Amino acid sequence: MIASVSPLLTEDLFQHIWKCRLFNTTGLTTIDGVPVEVQYTGVHNHDAGPDFTAAKIKIGNTLWAGNVELHVRTSDWYRHGHQHNQQYSNVILHVVFEHDVDVYDTDHMPPCIALEQQIPKMLLSRYEDFRQASVFVPCEYSASEVPDLIWHNWKERLLIERWERKTTTLHTWLLQTKYNWEEVCYRAIAQSFGVPVNAPAFLQLAQSLPHNLLTRHRPSLLQLEALLFGQAGMLQEAFEDEYPLELQQEYNYLRHKYKLQPIPTHLWKWLRMRPASFPTLRIASLAVLLHKTPHLFSKILETETITGFEQLFSIQLSPYWHEHYHLDGPLTQTYCPGKLAVHNILINTILPLLFLYGREKGLSYYQDRALDLIEQLPAEENRITQGWDDIGVCQKSALDSQALLQLKQNYCDKKRCLECAIGAKLLRQGII
Repeated sequence: MIASVSPLLTEDLFQHIWKCRLFNTTGLTTIDGVPVEVQYTGVHNHDAGPDFTAAKIKIGNTLWAGNVELHVRTSDWYRHGHQHNQQYSNVILHVVFEHDVDVYDTDHMPPCIALEQQIPKMLLSRYEDFRQASVFVPCEYSASEVPDLIWHNWKERLLIERWERKTTTLHTWLLQTKYNWEEVCYRAIAQSFGVPVNAPAFLQLAQSLPHNLLTRHRPSLLQLEALLFGQAGMLQEAFEDEYPLELQQEYNYLRHKYKLQPIPTHLWKWLRMRPASFPTLRIASLAVLLHKTPHLFSKILETETITGFEQLFSIQLSPYWHEHYHLDGPLTQTYCPGKLAVHNILINTILPLLFLYGREKGLSYYQDRALDLIEQLPAEENRITQGWDDIGVCQKSALDSQALLQLKQNYCDKKRCLECAIGAKLLRQGII
């Protein structure tokens, strides 16, 4: 029998259908008519070898336990060379969508079942609609219909997944610093002060000034600003204002003492940003934070409320920056970071760091606190969160907005609908 495969079926979808039993399981037989009962589809194997392991399949009167291999066509077994590969010698069942060979050697091949007539055509069509969709998200017209409980559980998983990705770099720093949490915290916060465009420059600045060096000079805000602005390469020109001249003089002494080398000035970005985001004001803010809070990471561990964090990161800039945006720049009125800036640091830096600390120390209390705090923060507002609002998937907290950012960027945009709890629910809706 020669068959033409449905263009709507992909290998990933076929594996998903098998794993979730999205096919009619009654009346199954092998291609030569032997009854088949699928008791357990097995564990999906994402490495080399058969697609599913530890399956339990009753064929005729015999119950088999072992590996199952899936193919869109029967002939794929030969095309993939499995007949010559010992990894496939213990396959107990060959599952295909279409049987497309005239002769199947049952003496040397595993029993084979074809599921073409057992799979709902609606499921294939629905999945193809998702794949071809060119809207905000593939399930745009039906996502809001999914029950809240499924959304809630999926959002928590998405947030944890996002934090796991964000903490990869933090964990690398932990290894580099021999688990110096204060140093890692300092780097992470410095990097967050540069978001969105100056994060790499702020990180390089922090790495050029180890936390323990800054700790020695913490009592003097002048010295902290001198070190930070100097290492940023911003004290290398001729100044007229008294304060930049003081910073310059102080930095020249400290630079010689510690043999410091400023980072390249071309790293800093200034164009198309509001003055409050200028690197100068962000550096001045970082200096004040370090000056007023010894043992910053320890203080973060002690802080249990959003209000406490808002107070911790409440920054009153030194007098010079009350009237300037630049060193030696014209007089102007400036302002300090508000709640929104503090919330962004919490969402993107502090809470993932707290989550990592709990994981590394085996203290679930800190992980639970991070989850509790992010659920108390208001949802973020940006182009992506607005898109979710527009299709009826609203966000009540930062947990929601962070989860939906993760969903859009890492699932929807990549058409990973089969791996998404929402996509999987909508695919089988009305089918099982």
